[in-house]
Amino acid sequence: MSTAKKDYKRITVKSLVEMKQNHEKISMLTAYDYTMAKIVDGAGVDVILVGDSASNVMAGHETTLPITLDQMIYHASSVVRATERALVVVDLPFGSYQSDPKEALRSAIRIMKESGGHAVKMEGGKEVKESIKRILNAGIPVMGHLGLTPQSIYKFGTYTVRAKEEEEAQRLKDDALMLEKAGCFALVLEKIPAKLAEEVAKSVSIPVIGIGAGNGVDGQVLVLHDMIGMTYEFQPRFLRRYMNLYDDMTTAISQYVDDVKTVDFPSDSEQY
Repeated sequence: MSTAKKDYKRITVKSLVEMKQNHEKISMLTAYDYTMAKIVDGAGVDVILVGDSASNVMAGHETTLPITLDQMIYHASSVVRATERALVVVDLPFGSYQSDPKEALRSAIRIMKESGGHAVKMEGGKEVKESIKRILNAGIPVMGHLGLTPQSIYKFGTYTVRAKEEEEAQRLKDDALMLEKAGCFALVLEKIPAKLAEEVAKSVSIPVIGIGAGNGVDGQVLVLHDMIGMTYEFQPRFLRRYMNLYDDMTTAISQYVDDVKTVDFPSDSEQY
């Protein structure tokens, strides 16, 4: 069981490497707006991910693919303004880096300049190596992402666990080592066998953050709206709901509607 080794007033990419070296687990959550980010940051989360999952939970799309670079910059700007301690990592959205390393660099520069984010995250291994190298050469920190990569959902055709077979598992291990060698400061592993994730985490010196990847990695990430129960349809095995805000908010809003209809609100004390 790990305990905090150091009181970080501001988390940096260097802080995360130190946390791995000190066997201190890393906490990471998503946020997409000022109010939520302020709460998440104040609660002591180490890394805030401005995820392209905003496409799902904020805009109602079925996949992460529709969200644009401009929209990601808007969400990231809101989060950065609220954050005092956490490292803010911003997803490069689908179509902004896959086809051309020069386009990838332009996209990353726009995120850093226009949002004030601290790092970007990219899905994929050797197929995006040149884009990663170009972005890193510009001094922009990059977090990798392997395993289930939602931007490639139509390629995989399913959200099931990845890398269960030996061939795919070996490719994932090779890609993890490549991402470390290329200069990525951390790596997300999504929905892969726990034993494989632990093996990867031990094989690299950079922090490995898991989502549906067991507890043998260096930290965990969840989508905030899932974790606090604002969403209710999404119920994977790896998700622990710490609140049930969907029911609580529905009850509160229904009570408000009733109070307005019955002229219980506003009361005498709530008027001028």
